Amino acid sequence: MNDTFRRLSHGVSGAMGSPWAFVGAVTVIGVWAVTGPVFHYSDTWQLIINTGTTIVTFLMVFLIQNTQNRDSTALHLKLDELLRAVAEARTSMVDLEDLNDEQLAALQGEFQRLREHKEREETRFSAPGADRRVHAAAPDTDAPARRLEDRLAASPVPDAQADTGREADGMIQGRRSGSGR
Repeated sequence: MNDTFRRLSHGVSGAMGSPWAFVGAVTVIGVWAVTGPVFHYSDTWQLIINTGTTIVTFLMVFLIQNTQNRDSTALHLKLDELLRAVAEARTSMVDLEDLNDEQLAALQGEFQRLREHKEREETRFSAPGADRRVHAAAPDTDAPARRLEDRLAASPVPDAQADTGREADGMIQGRRSGSGR
């Protein structure tokens, strides 16, 4: 039954998302509107469109939700595979969809801080003459390949952000072992 529903929902959602489905819906509404004077805009005339649209909407909710659930699952699996395959990636980021809202907000804050730090770093090193001596004294041939977290940990500027990755990893591990925050 699941496979039949999956194929049905995939086919129907694909067909209903097409331009032809939109043209068909506009045509039905146009015909309904044109027949208004013929039926003297009666309650039955209004009930036809209301009932029809309610039934279609009710059924489409289930079909669209099924398709979206499958797409979301497939996307998560693809991202999990990328996290597993990339050596520098934190594999603790797999299954983030199972975190509670507070844990997700903490991780979002971590990545916001990392992005702001990177922007400050890029601004600092892009200014004419600014801190270029530091780069000239210690060239790093694989600097572009280094992870942002590694650059933060090696940064001469004291920054509490260096521990945020380990803290987030600990938070995720705690959640998995049942002692989540």
